[in-house]
Amino acid sequence: MNERCLSGDRQSKEQRKDNKGEISTIKMKTYQLWNVNFLNQILDTMAEGLFTLDDQGVITSWNRSMEKISGYLAQQAVGNTCRLIQCSRCFGQTCPADINKCGVIQHGKTEAKECFIRHKDGYDIPVIKNARLARDENGQILGIVETITDLTELKQIKKSAEEAQRKLKKAYRLGNIIGKSIVMQAVFDAIRSAANSRATVLIQGESGTGKELVAGAIHYNGNNDSGPLITVNCSALSETLLESELFGHVKGAFTGAHRDRKGRFEEADGGTIFLDEIGELTPYMQIKLLRVIQEREIERVGESKKRKIDIRIMAATHKNLYELTQQGTFREDLFYRLKVFPIHVPPLRERREDIPLLVSHFIKKGNKRENKQIKGVETQGMKRLMEHPWPGNIRELENAIEHAFVICNSNHIQLADLPVEVRENHAYPQTGFELTRPVQTGSYGTQNQVKLTKQDLLILLEECHWNKAEVGRRIQKSRTSVWKYMKKWNIPLQKL
Repeated sequence: MNERCLSGDRQSKEQRKDNKGEISTIKMKTYQLWNVNFLNQILDTMAEGLFTLDDQGVITSWNRSMEKISGYLAQQAVGNTCRLIQCSRCFGQTCPADINKCGVIQHGKTEAKECFIRHKDGYDIPVIKNARLARDENGQILGIVETITDLTELKQIKKSAEEAQRKLKKAYRLGNIIGKSIVMQAVFDAIRSAANSRATVLIQGESGTGKELVAGAIHYNGNNDSGPLITVNCSALSETLLESELFGHVKGAFTGAHRDRKGRFEEADGGTIFLDEIGELTPYMQIKLLRVIQEREIERVGESKKRKIDIRIMAATHKNLYELTQQGTFREDLFYRLKVFPIHVPPLRERREDIPLLVSHFIKKGNKRENKQIKGVETQGMKRLMEHPWPGNIRELENAIEHAFVICNSNHIQLADLPVEVRENHAYPQTGFELTRPVQTGSYGTQNQVKLTKQDLLILLEECHWNKAEVGRRIQKSRTSVWKYMKKWNIPLQKL
């Protein structure tokens, strides 16, 4: 009996031991199952796409992000090779169908690089693709783990940023004209308006402000940009030569006319003619130009045959044409024919906030021309550039930067590299409106003593577009003084 009891006790202990083993096994399996489920949940919540392949290159898992990125559901992807997504890094290769030739197998990993995969719907998706080889403790291949990072949103953000930068540059530039100041934005608006019209344009502004660039921008942004743009400087030739240059001549019209010659008006047929320094025309040439504007036809020198021309006329001057009409040196009817659409190009001293942009542009040109690597202008040099009155306007600024390129031996232009007149900030008399009658009282500048009259003030207001502050600067008086003069002479505050 005692033996049976002992035997029963042994059996009971062994049974309890077996039961504990079974419980441990069940717990282990439950834990492993929980781990698998938890791992799957982790994989499915990843923002990156992730899939795995076995040692034969067959897809064994495919997370939800891969479904979203590729358009293929897990049940469609599992069992296929990764050729399913047609990665651009593998185009034209048999890999990974031949898993032994796969770079991951050979090197244990692939370097993360940008590439494209093909969506189920047939379009390419920009991604970063990365792959790693998985081995067990014995070095046997378990499979390959690949991650896919979708760059679509990042690419769109980058594209938007580039577009914004492009628009910003476009806003600060029109053709070859650069400027972000309010006055230059107004010029840009005027150019765009003029480009959509065939009206005659009169461009006014001081020498060196870029009047020819404005004419070019109007022409090349217009509907007739495919036609020629012909430029003629009216001050460069005598009256006889200018007439032949503009209208052409026939053989024998004058000594040296050995053959028929087409003039600039005919050359501009179907396009634009730009008459620079129009204020220099003689009375005779003014009459001939007026006829061209009215009739849109010309006669070559030495013949009476009329030739029809289809041209747009733009003119420019640094002179005050209104003042010239008052003096009787410029025809009033021609003046009003020319100023159908006037554009005033402001001097550089009225748009100082554009100076850093212009300096940067000229430095880029200089680097390309001189094969240098100048990055900019140091603080003191830029301060002096901002303070200088720039009587020669943009042309003078460009020449100053070219001068600095000759001297500069560092990666930044120094104050000492600038021309002496800029370095020492010499005060130049402002160009533009001038009073030439010597009088006893009043002043315009420190050297030219003049007396301001009502007529003088009206001319100044016209030239300055009724900007009282600018008129005050011209006569070296305050805006209040200008208002007092206007009140004294019953001049309205705004142009009627």
